[in-house]
Amino acid sequence: MRKLIVNTSMIFIFSMVIFFSCKDSGTNFNIDDVEIPSKNVSYSEHIQPIFNYKCTNSGCHDGSTRAGNLDLTNYAATVSRSDIVFPGSAELSKLIWAVEGTGGTEIMPPFTAGVTPITDNQLMGMKTWINEGAEAN
Repeated sequence: MRKLIVNTSMIFIFSMVIFFSCKDSGTNFNIDDVEIPSKNVSYSEHIQPIFNYKCTNSGCHDGSTRAGNLDLTNYAATVSRSDIVFPGSAELSKLIWAVEGTGGTEIMPPFTAGVTPITDNQLMGMKTWINEGAEAN
């Protein structure tokens, strides 16, 4: 009987340790809550997270699918086509045209992608990053 109580207590303690040590840290993050500054926009801190949540996560512009022959999973892939990102000129960058739905392009992300549209702050951040030279910062 004593062995049963000890074993049950050990299982209970182990279960409580596991239960209280696990945190669900990923589900409360909302990319739309990130405020992008009006200058000194960082690719790694501000732009790539937008692509991760809204462009590559939906299986469109990831490394395997490459919809429209466009991979947005990392800096090198993002800037590999000068027609997509034209450093120094957001107005000449097809990335901006796609987000705005201008220049004969379909608006991105499409409503069928299951993600929220690019916010005004995110669009401004992308434009600023490109106008500042589209640096790998």
